[in-house]
Amino acid sequence: MKKAFAVFMVLCVLAGGLFAGGAKEAPKPGAAAAAPAAAPAAEDKVAFYANITAIEPILEAFTKSTGIKAEYTRISTAKFLSTVFTEFEAGKLMADVIQAPLPVLEMLKERGVLTSYASPTAKDYPDWAKKDGIYLFGIEYAGLIYNKEVVKPADVPTRYEDLTKPYWKDKIVMANPASHATTIGWLVGLKEHVFATEADWRQFLKGLAANNPMFVSSFGPTPAPIESGEKAIGISMPKYIVTKAPAPLDYARTGNQPIMGTPRAMGISSKAPHPVAARKFVDYWLSRDAMTLLARDVGEYVLAPGVFPPIDGMDKAKVIAIRELSDEETKKWGDEFKQIFNAK
Repeated sequence: MKKAFAVFMVLCVLAGGLFAGGAKEAPKPGAAAAAPAAAPAAEDKVAFYANITAIEPILEAFTKSTGIKAEYTRISTAKFLSTVFTEFEAGKLMADVIQAPLPVLEMLKERGVLTSYASPTAKDYPDWAKKDGIYLFGIEYAGLIYNKEVVKPADVPTRYEDLTKPYWKDKIVMANPASHATTIGWLVGLKEHVFATEADWRQFLKGLAANNPMFVSSFGPTPAPIESGEKAIGISMPKYIVTKAPAPLDYARTGNQPIMGTPRAMGISSKAPHPVAARKFVDYWLSRDAMTLLARDVGEYVLAPGVFPPIDGMDKAKVIAIRELSDEETKKWGDEFKQIFNAK
């Protein structure tokens, strides 16, 4: 009997130990509330890789609206793919949202760098602007920008061919057509969308080259000599009419000939460190409020319906997206333009 009782006591002690060690207390009210708080804390920022400038107003407005800090890393178009691919393959891509020319985004999508996401704020965008998680939101447009205090109204070009007139000799500035990829693509865009024949296009190139334009490295330096009056006109971006105000800049209205540019696009990283913040950022970026800021304060041409930069007549201008040339095409045409324009 004593032996049985002793065994019983041992079993009780063991059972008590098991219950004490294995049982879990019901969470206290304070502890239950603390667990979900970790998720919002991890989503308090969003990393944005892009090649667009002067977007601080949108980033500030996004942070004010959501409480999420937007960290912007600007990468040049020439280094964009190599930078993102290297980080992605090393498992060190820090970007939540990526913005670049459409062909770059499409290549990133093919390599699994981007994920699909259906943003509710894009529902009114044109169908061609939505590509399985890649959203086109604007066109990086270029045209003829001139100094309206230097150029008389009667002399303002009404078509691209007017740039070949002797009047414009030594008065033009443009990015180097031998090395600036966007200008190379723009000149080829004239061949594909403006001129009726290749012979007409080549005659234009010959006439433009004969007027001895000044070459700069990119679109960025083109407004300065026009502002100062050193040059009267340039192949440049109408957005500078907004960002360089009150400089006396205007753009030449070329009638039925379109203003052309490459489409700007964005998407969410498939390995976004902050996926919730990333979706909120894309939703906000595509919203009418954000696109109004981009158009009004930065002068960008955006695809949000009814939103235009505050440039007279831009709401009626024909602005089209042109294709991005392949590396091989860019080199081929760059080499040819180098000969035509006697560029270095």
